[in-house]
Amino acid sequence: MSQHMNLLLPSFETDKEEYDERKTTDHGGIGGSVWRFKGNKAAKEAASVSMKGTLARLFDCCSKDVKKTILPLGHGDPSVYPCFQTSVDAEEAVVESLRSGAANSYAPGVGILPARRAVANYLNRDLPHKIHSDDIFMTVGCCQGIETMIHALAGPKANILLPTLIYPLYNSHAIHSLVEIRKYNLLPDLDWEIDLQGVEAMADENTIAVVIMNPHNPCGNVYTYEHLKKVAEVARKLGIMVISDEVYNQTIYGENKFVPMGIFSSITPVVTLGSISKGWLVPGWRIGWIAMNDPKNVFKTTRVVESIKEHLDISPDPSTILQFALPNILEKTKKEFFEKNNSILSQNVDFAFDALKDIPCLTCPKKPESCTYLVTKLDLSLLEDITNDFDFCMKLAQEENLVFLPGEVLGLKNWVRFSIGVERSMLEDAFMRLKGFFARHTKTQLT
Repeated sequence: MSQHMNLLLPSFETDKEEYDERKTTDHGGIGGSVWRFKGNKAAKEAASVSMKGTLARLFDCCSKDVKKTILPLGHGDPSVYPCFQTSVDAEEAVVESLRSGAANSYAPGVGILPARRAVANYLNRDLPHKIHSDDIFMTVGCCQGIETMIHALAGPKANILLPTLIYPLYNSHAIHSLVEIRKYNLLPDLDWEIDLQGVEAMADENTIAVVIMNPHNPCGNVYTYEHLKKVAEVARKLGIMVISDEVYNQTIYGENKFVPMGIFSSITPVVTLGSISKGWLVPGWRIGWIAMNDPKNVFKTTRVVESIKEHLDISPDPSTILQFALPNILEKTKKEFFEKNNSILSQNVDFAFDALKDIPCLTCPKKPESCTYLVTKLDLSLLEDITNDFDFCMKLAQEENLVFLPGEVLGLKNWVRFSIGVERSMLEDAFMRLKGFFARHTKTQLT
């Protein structure tokens, strides 16, 4: 299991005894008074919906007594597997940046100019309304982009529209910023399209934005031009911005072509969140961006740009070394690199989608066209002693050392997500274990 230890898998070893030796019953301060400090509970609710915390609980359920290796299919990090390695061009760009000696200093809060200019050029390839370096803010991965936008927009009574299935960090930061979350539905029978009527119905004068993910994580669909235009028109009608999370824009292996939301910025202002984490298979490099698609300068007149800058002034900066390397990473990585990775993912999706036919309690509405997951609906009526998706994943970890992610963490109960961005042999092993698990828990038919 050591080859996957950077996924925080349990080693089945503990330093608990050593820790116990340091325990004390001394609750008093100077002169026996009560200690005046304690941990801040403000983030407790936000952390309760985090993916990391849930996966840690599931790994704690795994056991060496099962006599099977842990299969960490709850994660979305293909980079730890030999078949998914970043491009040589990207590695050389970082080495060159490191050895240049020019990237050892602090960077401005908004990011260095070469990196911002490179991102603008990268995005402009598909945009009719060109953006400039001043429209780009560099972030510590897409995660800081999420945090920055929610914090920058937060205010009294503010609410934000999120899809029912979404990367949980949006929920966590909204909770932490006291922004009300309103969930709109995705329509699985219509290629996971957004329920636009529902969006209109739930928005009000305190709605700050609608968040979309395209390609969608975890559903794996790629929205069409026509549907995205309708999203922009609804946002314009409601007077809100669209925040478009496009981190998987290089991870596409289906027929639908990726359409950036920024194309529709003449209809409504659009914030694009992106990074190199997924496409280049380097989530640990932590380099991302916020792009303002705003030809009418709405973001400036409403102080959104100023608020973003202010937030970044009090936030950690992304690595200067990675920022200096970014122009070469974006400009020199060959298309064959992406094609190779997407071919492996496509083959894994085909295998997993077909293998699900032998697991009747899990069904995938549509074969994904993007991302590195399959999201499946859990049919509890077929199972004897499983109460919900979390219970399903806990018992699967306990009995098979197989870790899936319960849909509850992503916002939709009684769904289950697992990664296909792994070695094929791991998928084959996972489905063998799933068959055994399903056989043990299949509901006994009454005669």
